[in-house]
Amino acid sequence: MSRSEREIAEARARTGFIIINLVRFSGIALVMLGFAIVRGVIDLPYPVGVVFAVAGFLEVFFLPRFIARRWNAGGRPPR
Repeated sequence: MSRSEREIAEARARTGFIIINLVRFSGIALVMLGFAIVRGVIDLPYPVGVVFAVAGFLEVFFLPRFIARRWNAGGRPPR
């Protein structure tokens, strides 16, 4: 039994939604890890914590947008 185009599109959208949310949650975890390092809870150098926190912020705010654009562009023909 074959799936309809609508079911395929819904499955693709659901997969994209899950991937984008996993990226956001991993970014939040990275920010929290960076803050823990900066505050001295985890014994690593201060600059490592700053790098982790900044990378986490970038992952939370910019990477999902980039992934969504690439994901949506997948169905379009190249220019």
